[in-house]
Order: sequence, then C-alpha cells, then structure tokens
Amino acid sequence: MKVDLREKVSKLQEKFKSEFGIGIRVYKGAKFAPDVAIKELIEPGHSGEEIEIAGQMKVGNVEKLFMDKFGIKTQIEDQSGNLADNSATIASLRK
Repeated sequence: MKVDLREKVSKLQEKFKSEFGIGIRVYKGAKFAPDVAIKELIEPGHSGEEIEIAGQMKVGNVEKLFMDKFGIKTQIEDQSGNLADNSATIASLRK
C-alpha cells in the first residue's frame, strides 16, 4: 500500500483498514492528528518521500518508517483496537 501524501489522515486510515484489516493511529505531537493532508503533518527536516507498506513488514518498522520519512508518530492497532506488538508482522495481525 502506497502512502499518498496528498490524502487526508482519514483516507490513510480507511485505506490501511481496507488493505490490512487493522487500524492505524496518526499523531501530531502527543495528540491525534487533525484530518488534514499527510503532507501538512510532515515535520521540518524530514524528506517527505512517499512510502510503501507491505503485509510482511513488522509493526515497529512501519512506525519507524513514518517517523524517519515524515516525522509523524503512528501506532498500529491489532484486531481488537489495542496497540499491536512491534515485532508482529502487519499480515499476522489480520488473523
């Protein structure tokens, strides 16, 4: 799944849920991010390069990718809506 920087946070969350069957939380600082385009959340000093997420990636690696490329904190949820284990793969959480 490609992360399109022009899409709003709600669209990213919708696509993530549709693609992987689990949720993703997006933050601006310590609070949930407003529903704006992802590119508006990118912190200065970060590349803002588009990223691609695949099911075989580990939760911790996906969250790190968002932080490294965008400076955006994310938390991936498991099926129950709790925070997922960082060592689990995205695909394994769908079960």
